[in-house]
Amino acid sequence: MKLLSQSFTDGGQIPGEFAFAVHDPKNHVALSRNLNPHLAWTDAPPDVKSFALICHDPDAPSVGDDVNQEGRTVASSLPRAEFVHWVLFDLPAQVSEIASGVYSSEVTPRGKSGTVTPHGARQGINDYTDWFANDNDMKGEYYGYDGPCPPWNDERIHRYVFTLYALDVEQLPPFAPLTASALRQAMTGHVLASATLTGSYTLNPVLM
Repeated sequence: MKLLSQSFTDGGQIPGEFAFAVHDPKNHVALSRNLNPHLAWTDAPPDVKSFALICHDPDAPSVGDDVNQEGRTVASSLPRAEFVHWVLFDLPAQVSEIASGVYSSEVTPRGKSGTVTPHGARQGINDYTDWFANDNDMKGEYYGYDGPCPPWNDERIHRYVFTLYALDVEQLPPFAPLTASALRQAMTGHVLASATLTGSYTLNPVLM
């Protein structure tokens, strides 16, 4: 199985329109268009019954003390953790392409609501749910896709890994919470094949 995109090349830079934020010379960051990127796949197993998709950043800082702080940097050597940007599942087997902007077309304060999506698929919550938990203007449950917004003072360019899973069931059994971790557990024993596509992104002007 192969996963590709018209929005960016594997190993290449993700354009700002597919990010949660872009670099701003005065304020470090500004909100962006937050479009989900185009994705398409080929060579799925003949007996596939549904697809699932997870996008995660494996380069998120494990400690947030220096994140976006003036006069400080997030060291490249700092241990990193996962930050999930998209959880999508029960995508019908006949679907082989997701158009740009279908699942996300803007930044939605307090998060996009609900699990029902185009194509009859369902979406889980991403890690902006936890990130904004203490922000009165932004806190909420962030369903679906929300794009890159790495720390503007991070010494490391972040990677964004889109992983598509071909499954042997039309619908996964109910699971909770609707997180990437719970989805991975629910998919155990049902994955026929998988494919990945990786883009990069930074808000650090030194690294651009």
